[in-house]
Amino acid sequence: MKDGLAPELLEALRSVSRTQRLLVALDFDGTLAPIVERAEHARALPASAAAVRELAALPRTYTAFISGRALDSLRVVASPGEETLLIGSHGAEVFTGPDSPALTLDDAQALALRQATAVVESVVATHPGTRLEAKPAGVVLHTRTADDDVALAATESARKQLAAIAGVHLKDGKRVLETSVISSDKGQGIELLRGVTGATAVVFAGDDVTDEDAIGALGSQDLGIRIGPGASRAAHRVDSPEDFTRVLEALSELRRTAVESGVQY
Repeated sequence: MKDGLAPELLEALRSVSRTQRLLVALDFDGTLAPIVERAEHARALPASAAAVRELAALPRTYTAFISGRALDSLRVVASPGEETLLIGSHGAEVFTGPDSPALTLDDAQALALRQATAVVESVVATHPGTRLEAKPAGVVLHTRTADDDVALAATESARKQLAAIAGVHLKDGKRVLETSVISSDKGQGIELLRGVTGATAVVFAGDDVTDEDAIGALGSQDLGIRIGPGASRAAHRVDSPEDFTRVLEALSELRRTAVESGVQY
């Protein structure tokens, strides 16, 4: 399980595994699941999903998915266990148990969402290969299946029009332009989950620009891991979701050993 991991990463995993209350909070697309052209086709790598389940079954160990996906979409593709906490729409949607409040928009937010949706609809209609994804608090322009020049033109057109709508917040991702009428990010999601679980250390892993908000919210006792290329504040990096599977398997093994031997601090 530990073969192939950089010694520095393995030592960081060993250290964080010994914390009293561990939260393992993970991005989904590009981290647990390889990136695919159609978002609805994404699924977690089986071994990664198994490692998450193993971690969730351990005492004083909590798992969470923090995704840009809407919660309904995240539940479909990730099939989370009932014990796994969920943050969707980059922090705008939260599920920490059956009593979690539903997302509601005020009149101004609802108006901004209608206006933003109309903009993205018009852009998609004139830029072949682009798609619209509707979310409870936002709308997304997907350009992964468009030619590069079309993707660039669509993104520039949408950005210019969306920036003129009051109350709209924009985020760039890999071949996506995210629009939300609620100001939230994955860093806020990390802090919320840390409070809910009482975690004394957090492991977070992600592959995209928006995951840097979560990595920026980590402290010295936490562990941040970047999946794939790109600038990152994470102290550690692996090349792919397949490589990250080995990280999760090693963390599960180390955490189990720490819990069973009582070496937590």
